[in-house]
Amino acid sequence: MTTVATSGLVGTDLGLTPAARHSALDLVPKAEGKQTARDFASAEEVRWCPGCGDYVILATVKSMLPQLGLKRENIVFISGIGCSSRFPYYLETYGVHSIHGRAPTLATGLSVTRPDLSIWVVTGDGDAMSIGGNHLIHALRRNVNMRVLMFNNRIYGLTKGQYSPTSETGKVTKSTPYGSVDAPFNTMSLTVGAEASFVARALDSDRAGLTEVLLAAAQHRGTAFVEILQDCPIFNDGSFDALRKDDAASHLIHVRHGEPIIFGAEGEYCVVKQGFGLGVAKTVDVAPEDIVVHDAYTDDQAYAYALSRLSEQDLTYSVTGIIRAVSRPTYDDGVRTQVEYAKSVTAQDLQETLNGQHTWTVS
Repeated sequence: MTTVATSGLVGTDLGLTPAARHSALDLVPKAEGKQTARDFASAEEVRWCPGCGDYVILATVKSMLPQLGLKRENIVFISGIGCSSRFPYYLETYGVHSIHGRAPTLATGLSVTRPDLSIWVVTGDGDAMSIGGNHLIHALRRNVNMRVLMFNNRIYGLTKGQYSPTSETGKVTKSTPYGSVDAPFNTMSLTVGAEASFVARALDSDRAGLTEVLLAAAQHRGTAFVEILQDCPIFNDGSFDALRKDDAASHLIHVRHGEPIIFGAEGEYCVVKQGFGLGVAKTVDVAPEDIVVHDAYTDDQAYAYALSRLSEQDLTYSVTGIIRAVSRPTYDDGVRTQVEYAKSVTAQDLQETLNGQHTWTVS
C-alpha cells in the first residue's frame, strides 16, 4: 500500500474543548506526502440504489479522510447490517462487515487493544437503534474511543421498507399498513441521555456541514456520535425534503460553539430560554442578550438535552451541527491502565492471592 499525506489539519482545534485537545489522532501514525480522495477509494463497484443519500456521504467521507493525514492502514471502518453497511467495501482502509447491531462491540475490542487506530462505526437507524440499541447506549456511556456514523433514513431499506425506530408516528409501511403506532426515538435526546461525550447531526446533502462535524468527530477522544439525515429514494423518498427546499433555512437550527443561535433566511428566528427548557422566538421580539449562545463544551447535560428537544419529528425544526463535545475519561484508556497494573503485579503477589483466605469449598 502506498502511504501518502498530511493536510496540516492534524493537531488543530476543529472545535474541541481545551481538555479534549488530547486528540483521538495523537497515537495514530501519520502518512507521508499528499493524500487525495482517490487514495481512499477502493476498486469495488459502488452499488446503492440511484439517488441514495449514501453516495454523497461516501464522497464526503473520502474527501474528509485525506485531511486527517493518517496512514490508511491505521484507519478501520466497522459496519453492521443494512444498506449503510456496504461502506467498508468502498474505502481503501481496513474494514469489517460485522453482524446486525453489533458493530460497537467489535469496535470496543479493537479500541481497547489498538490505540494506534482511528476507528469508525457505520450503522443505520434500524441497525443502531433497534437490534443494536443496547450495544450503542453502552458504548456511549463507556465513552469508548470510536466514531459512530448513523445514517438515518427513517426506514428499513435493505429489507424493503418496514418502519424503523425513527419512523414517524402514523407512518404507513409494509409492516404498518394502517400506520405506525410507535413513538419514535429523538436520536439526539437518546444519545445525550446515554452520556455521549460528543453528539452532532448533519444533512447528507450539506457537504460543508457534514465535513465540519466529521473532522471534529475524528479528533474527539471518546465516543463521537454523528447522525446523518439521508434520503432513501425507493422506500422513503422525500423524508427530509422540508430541510432541502427553498424555505429550509426556517427549519434548520445550525449551532456553532460560542455563537448566538439565530436561524432563518434573514436570521428572523432565534433560540431562547423557555421555562425549564429552550424554545424558538422571532428575533425582532427578543433582546440580544436573551438569545441563547451555544455552548457545546458545557458539562451541563441538561442544556444539551434541552437543545435536542427542539428537533421535532415533523421537521418543523431540526438542530444540526455539534450539539455536545465534552471531555471525560475513556473506557479503553481505563482498561489499558488496569492491564498495565496487572502486569506489574509480581509472581509472589499472585501466589499470596492464591494462598489467601478468600477461598471456599465446593462439596
